[in-house]
Amino acid sequence: MKQIPAPLWTLTIGVAITLISLWYGQNHGLLPEQASEQAVLVDELFNSMVVMGTALFLVMEGAILYCMIQFRQRQGDETDGPAIEGNLPLEAFWTAIPTILVIGLGLYSFQVFQEIGGITPGHVAHDHGTMIAQAGDAPLPGGLSAPGEGPLVAENGVFGLGAPLENEDTAADLQVDVAGMQYAWIFTYPEGNIIDGELHVPIGADVQLNISAKDVIHSFWVPQFRLKQDAIPGKKTALRFIANKEGSYPVVCAELCGGYHGSMRTQVIVHSPEDYQAWYDRRVAQAPGTQTIAKAPADLSAEEYLSPYSEDLGVSSDLIANLSIK
Repeated sequence: MKQIPAPLWTLTIGVAITLISLWYGQNHGLLPEQASEQAVLVDELFNSMVVMGTALFLVMEGAILYCMIQFRQRQGDETDGPAIEGNLPLEAFWTAIPTILVIGLGLYSFQVFQEIGGITPGHVAHDHGTMIAQAGDAPLPGGLSAPGEGPLVAENGVFGLGAPLENEDTAADLQVDVAGMQYAWIFTYPEGNIIDGELHVPIGADVQLNISAKDVIHSFWVPQFRLKQDAIPGKKTALRFIANKEGSYPVVCAELCGGYHGSMRTQVIVHSPEDYQAWYDRRVAQAPGTQTIAKAPADLSAEEYLSPYSEDLGVSSDLIANLSIK
C-alpha cells in the first residue's frame, strides 16, 4: 500500500482542527444569555479566545498522544533514543506563533474595551463642582432625556465604563444613582425622586449608572450584561449600557465585602418602553418626600438595631429602649 504523503496528512489534520475549533468557539455554551449591546462585543472576544484555545489544546494534546504512541519503547528495545540537541527553525516557529496570537488578542481586547466605553467614562460641565444641564434641556416622561440633550453623564475624573469615544459628549437617556452598602444595592432616580431596591430600565435606552459605596468596596456585576464595575468609597465610578432584551437579570456583588457578601443580590428588570413608563408613573405617584430602603448598621442607634429582634426573643420594647451599648 502506498503511504500517504506527510504534507497531505498535515493539511488534513490542520483543516480538521480549524473546523472543530471554529465550531466549538461558536457553540461552547459557557456564557449566560446576552442581554445588552455590550455583551455582544464581549462575547465575540471571548469566542475568539475559545477558538484559539481549542486549536492550541488539540494541537498540543494531539502531539503528546502521537509521541506517546509513535516513540514508545518497544518490548526488548534497550537502546538509547537519538541525541537531539535542538532545532532553531522549530523553536523560532513555536515562539513566533504564540507571540503573534497574544499581541493580536491584546489589540482586539483593547478595541473592545474602547468600544464599550472603558477609555472615556464621561465628562460633565462644572460650576464649582455642580453638574450643569445644557441650555434648553427638558426631560422626557419616565426620567428619560432626548438623545443628545440633558445633563452630561459623569464628572471629570470618574472611573468606569462610559460611552464609546464617538459618543463621549452625548448624554445618556436615563441616569440612576447606585449606592452599594453592606449588604444591599440602593437605586435612586433623581428626576422622579424614586428610591428602589431593584434597578428598572427600559429596553433600548442608553442608561448611565453613577455608582458609589457607603462603607467598603463592592462590585456591581450583571453577568447577562457582561459588565462589572467596582463601587469604591470616596470615589465616583460609572457604568453605561444599553439593555436589548426584556427580562429580569441578577445583580451580584462580585467583591468580598463582609460576612453576608453572598446575599448581597438584587435584580435589574428590563421593561418595554410602555411597561417602564407605567412603572415610573406608579412609583412617582407613590414616592414620599424621603424613602428608606436600607440603612447601614453603623448608623443605627442601639434601640433601632435591636428592635427587630425583640419580638422573636421575647424582650419588651421598654427594655430595648433602656439598653445602652458602650
